[in-house]
Amino acid sequence: MPAPRFLLFQRDDCHLCDLALEVLAQARAPAFDSVFIDDQPALEQRYGRRVPVWRDEARGLELDWPFDPETVRTFVAGE
Repeated sequence: MPAPRFLLFQRDDCHLCDLALEVLAQARAPAFDSVFIDDQPALEQRYGRRVPVWRDEARGLELDWPFDPETVRTFVAGE
């Protein structure tokens, strides 16, 4: 099974992360994996203050919160 192209870096019990999930659903974002940074020191250091972060693994690009459905669609399309 191939690795997912998109990842959402988030935390447990994160209101902004819940909002990001709603925006991704509204944008009809492609399938993605959630990566919880809690208890992962390296990820905590990199994303601690930035979560939620939507990442395109294929392009190595990241979209920091806040984002809206149109921004997500444009990001996914690579524009």
